Amino acid sequence: MIPAFGACAPCSHCVPQPTGLALYVHIPWCVRKCPYCDFASVALHGTFVPQQRYLDALRADLDATASQAAGRTISSIYVGGGTPNLLAPDALGALLEHAHTVLSVAQDCEISMEANPGVGVPQRLRDFRAAGVNRLSLGVQSFDDTLLARIGRVHDAAQARDAAAEAARTFGTWNLDLMIALPGQSLDGVRSDLHAALEWGAPHMSVYTLTIEAHTPFAKNPPTLPDADRAADMHDLAIDLLGAQGLDRYEVSAFARDGHACQHNRNYWQFGDYLGIGAGAHGKRSQGHHVVRQTRLRNPERYMEHALQGRAVAQERIVPAADLPFEFLLNALRLTQGFAVASFEHCTGHSIRDIEPQLETAVRQGWMVYDGTQAQPTRRGLDFLSDLQSLFLPTT
Repeated sequence: MIPAFGACAPCSHCVPQPTGLALYVHIPWCVRKCPYCDFASVALHGTFVPQQRYLDALRADLDATASQAAGRTISSIYVGGGTPNLLAPDALGALLEHAHTVLSVAQDCEISMEANPGVGVPQRLRDFRAAGVNRLSLGVQSFDDTLLARIGRVHDAAQARDAAAEAARTFGTWNLDLMIALPGQSLDGVRSDLHAALEWGAPHMSVYTLTIEAHTPFAKNPPTLPDADRAADMHDLAIDLLGAQGLDRYEVSAFARDGHACQHNRNYWQFGDYLGIGAGAHGKRSQGHHVVRQTRLRNPERYMEHALQGRAVAQERIVPAADLPFEFLLNALRLTQGFAVASFEHCTGHSIRDIEPQLETAVRQGWMVYDGTQAQPTRRGLDFLSDLQSLFLPTT
């Protein structure tokens, strides 16, 4: 049984409960599932989103979850997918209004929504802004028609440009997603995509290297991708080119102008707490000695059936205390600023001395710098992030 808030007396090993809290809302449907995607998403296959039933389920899920936010303020809301812009803007607006009713939502709350070009864009973007979304994350991936076709995207380059133009007109802060190391992509092709993206003035960009995930169509029939050295060259090009244009790298794949970093994602990377509602959504909360993780039912039909009965949670578990340092570092090492020793100790209940041997190894490898109060990955450390993170795996 998971202990209730306040069920234990304070002690030296308690994980302090932070005051800020985020909310993630998952919309699982896509027009077509991309062959590289392993997210909790399902293709519509020509059918329609069961919008009203799903929104009823989300409201019921939120009502059942709201007690976990008692005494805390929602600082960010993120609507992800899937393809959230398949929803009607007024329906999403009604859900956001309900969230304001049952939760304490900050006046300056960042409310982000993912959107894919070609799905009701551009008119719907204006309508989503009117419904309360104040930050957009646009899944362009490439401005090259050939590359878009190779990775199974449903939009073309013209639709990507139209969506980017509307995002720039409608939102004061927004993100543009690009993917690199695509099948058949050259270094010049990456440069062309980066310049095309910069034309629209996005104050935030995310640049991801295509990876082949298990149990996807690309895993069964792998395309020919650029080799590891060429992929590294592409990522270096992105870092240098975007940095020269004033978009500073603040996370391994995220670049932003001053004041435009994504607060919701930063909360994840700083080991903050978040509620998660929707099919397949995850949540995390600090609770006395414990960090508790929840997972919602993944299948949308099962999720709707059970959420409407107040039973949307598929799994709830307490993270073992010995695993907390690794869970913290798995996120914090993604940030270019790294983490403060005080933050590590505050969030995990462990002394920094518990991981100093691994920190010293990382410093010797040239992957980190550490001065006793702040630990920070180097550019080389970010290039070898998986190897750096693996140094801190719990020992059995």
